[in-house]
Amino acid sequence: MAKPLNILFVSSEVFPFAKESGIADVSYALPIALRHMGHDVRLMLPKYGTISERRNRIYEINRLRDIPIELGDKIEFTTVKSTSVVSPGTKVQAYVTSHIGYFEEKTGVYHDPETWIEYQDNAERFIFFNKSVVETCNLLGWYPDIIHCNDWQTALLPALIRTSGNEKFKNTGTVFTIHNFYRQGVYGLHEFAKTGLDKSVLPNFKHKNQLNLMKGAIQYSNYITTVSPTYAQEILMDKKYSNGLNEVLKERIDKFKGILNGIDSVGWNPARDSLIIEKFKKDYETFKTSNKIALCKIFGLEYKQDVPLFAMIPRIGYQKGVGLIIEASDEIFSKDIQFILLGQGDADLKEKLTEISNKYPDKVKLRYEFNEDLSHQVEAGCNFFLMPSQYEPCGLNLMYSIVYGAIPIVRATGGMKDIAIDVRNELEGNAIVFENYNSKELAVAFNRAVELYSNNELFKTIAERGMKANYSWTASALEYESIYKSIIKELS
Repeated sequence: MAKPLNILFVSSEVFPFAKESGIADVSYALPIALRHMGHDVRLMLPKYGTISERRNRIYEINRLRDIPIELGDKIEFTTVKSTSVVSPGTKVQAYVTSHIGYFEEKTGVYHDPETWIEYQDNAERFIFFNKSVVETCNLLGWYPDIIHCNDWQTALLPALIRTSGNEKFKNTGTVFTIHNFYRQGVYGLHEFAKTGLDKSVLPNFKHKNQLNLMKGAIQYSNYITTVSPTYAQEILMDKKYSNGLNEVLKERIDKFKGILNGIDSVGWNPARDSLIIEKFKKDYETFKTSNKIALCKIFGLEYKQDVPLFAMIPRIGYQKGVGLIIEASDEIFSKDIQFILLGQGDADLKEKLTEISNKYPDKVKLRYEFNEDLSHQVEAGCNFFLMPSQYEPCGLNLMYSIVYGAIPIVRATGGMKDIAIDVRNELEGNAIVFENYNSKELAVAFNRAVELYSNNELFKTIAERGMKANYSWTASALEYESIYKSIIKELS
């Protein structure tokens, strides 16, 4: 093969260390896929309070102790430690930025897990993290060919690299992946001083008289990607929800591409998954029935073979369509169905969901927690998986559901339009799809699901067909490799 690339993949979340969104899954699986291709890939993330040093075999590196990081008129120190991300036959080295106040005293990634209120020092936390990445490269004497940044939490890095004046970085290219265009890292302009960037750089971060970290990444990255082709089209056109940043993105359209995420086909494989009660062998009904029985027991539901079990694993917020469930609850739960939800998020929505659960105690069960292990059992045990999102950049859970034999109910938006094919298409259908974001259309989708479930043979045919789908990272990793090489060629 051609000379392998040196790639530093930087993310605020990486499975299995820390996960609050799909970024964590991508930040695990894509580096593994690139490593399989022969590239020297390393990872970097913050060391949150929930990350156990002993369990994750995290150790110190002598030259990465007590690194001073300037934040405006003050200096904070970090010790960057080392560990590994492991997949069968593959290992990727990972560096973790430690700081007691910014990360280790906090048990959430971006929010307090109890109140779901964002940490007030998020801007400073992630500016500190970005600067620690640069210092780590300097101290290691390792200047990668590509630094791949992910969402606003790493959006400062491209500017730090481009404007550092450090000749060692002159051949380092940056890729910035937008996982969620509507979370842009918007803060008061006073936070800019903490970046250490020259004031001449400020206009590239200033948007609507605020500091917008994502704008800076769009301006300074060599290439920008997002997580599906349809989402790429949507955010270019979306002036309202994008805070007008779509106009900035349009200026870089020649260096912008939507690449559909894949899934970890080892960790999310029903034939090999050690986190579910019954692995898939050859018989769909045995697989689904055993896992559904186990799932009902976990949630305190009576198992009913003839009653469809609907499931949802959202970040509880309006984006994920939880409000539609609440609006349509009486119509939905008047039917002979069962529903479970596993997730954490907005306190007001949780209160409304709890009221619904109290009203329909034999049909609705809720668990307000993040539980990665249990999410596998949910996918394996449910009959239908709900993703009625207002917007959805990619939709990893859509792919998980399909390969675990659950039929998704989705709104046609973002990456889901690239994956979901309505079951009215008898030859290729894999999901129940509705178009408009409203509770009436969601209720109709529930009706269609109940009707489909009553036709056991048709339901089984669609579910089994979905389980044969291949959503591995192979093709997408090749697209990223091509982008990396084009950047390197331009810089050389």
